[in-house]
Amino acid sequence: MTHPTTPAAASSAERAAEPGTAAAPTTAELDRLDPLAGYRERFLPSDGLVAYLDGNSLGRPLRVTADHLGAFVARDWGGRLIRAWDEQWMELPFSLGDRIAAATLGAAPGQTVVADSTTVLLYKLMRAAVDARPGRHELVLDDDNFPTDRFVAEGIARERGLRIRWISVDPARGVELDQVRAAVGPDTALVVLSHVSYRSGFLADMEGITRVAHDAGALVLWDLCHSVGSVPTRLDEWNVDLAVGCTYKYLNGGPGSPAFGYVARRLQADLEQPVQGWMGAADVFAMGDGFVPGEGMRRFLSGTPPVIGMLAMQDMLDLIEEAGIDAIRAKSIALTEHALRLVEKQLVPLGVTIATPKAAEERGSHVTIRHPEFREVTARLWEQGVIPDFRAPDGLRIGLSPLSTSFAELQRGIDAIETALTGGATAAGSS
Repeated sequence: MTHPTTPAAASSAERAAEPGTAAAPTTAELDRLDPLAGYRERFLPSDGLVAYLDGNSLGRPLRVTADHLGAFVARDWGGRLIRAWDEQWMELPFSLGDRIAAATLGAAPGQTVVADSTTVLLYKLMRAAVDARPGRHELVLDDDNFPTDRFVAEGIARERGLRIRWISVDPARGVELDQVRAAVGPDTALVVLSHVSYRSGFLADMEGITRVAHDAGALVLWDLCHSVGSVPTRLDEWNVDLAVGCTYKYLNGGPGSPAFGYVARRLQADLEQPVQGWMGAADVFAMGDGFVPGEGMRRFLSGTPPVIGMLAMQDMLDLIEEAGIDAIRAKSIALTEHALRLVEKQLVPLGVTIATPKAAEERGSHVTIRHPEFREVTARLWEQGVIPDFRAPDGLRIGLSPLSTSFAELQRGIDAIETALTGGATAAGSS
């Protein structure tokens, strides 16, 4: 499995956290050695918050975003009014898409657009992809993929008369290369997989799986929702066909911020997306009698761009560009390594099991642990200002957003989970 890293990006905190070292670093040492520690002060504090461990569901807002939203209302919307469409808003889906591509995706300009919700973009690109492979009758997905991916695929299969070949996976891991190799064949039109599993945090071998699917003549669509902004990719280098990702997790775009879609340049002219709207037309203001698709990524737009929903993520992209995605990945590894050590020490003796790969190269930026009481425990933790999230039937996810999460915050969260499981008596204490 190949994952992009650079020696310079490996922080001293990450090196200290490597398995096999003489002594594991303490929480205080990790925070002191963290080269990205200063970024935490740029996020808006939350009253009553003890530990926020759900950055893989909704990222925290930046301090500057409140000012920028107010300025937008007064200056861009209130001041320029309809003129702002010509001055900046019409091109925002493309310019912002290019920023996401350059900072996080390893993709050249002109292949990424910010548009609809994740579900809508998945539908548009999945439908376009299967229609571009006439004579093939199968979609390949894993049975533990995120529900919206599976639900959209089921609907498209009904619409287009296709079959779904399900890959059965270990829910504590994810889709393995050999499983994809066994599933694809001459009848495969499209493979749809998540780069990072929403349940276990397993990091799939995007490069290898894409190559295997291409060898079978199939296209591949990657769901990047749980990796974009925390795990670097090389979409162009790895010859990826299509990708969709949300912007409210590690890109901190806010609740309901729009998703982005990536379509490799080599495919754009051949794909016909099914939701034909005026913003996807070659001449948006021609008001023509029939639809003529636009060039490049414009053809994948449908309706009016959600401009307000694109504002907050621009502030987070400033930080990602400044810190560098490889340094962010190094911090993510250090955080998840420390989380695993704390869980092993404090929670495993209480009956907790780990449902996330222990090898850093197989893990995204969240750790999932399991216990039969976690549904009730999570509800109690939220009341105390400790915010992980629960995934049925018994999983608690510890989501670690590298630029906003400290090692001390992680420690407080683990301590609170321990206390909740022991009824108030802490066995191991802080380290």
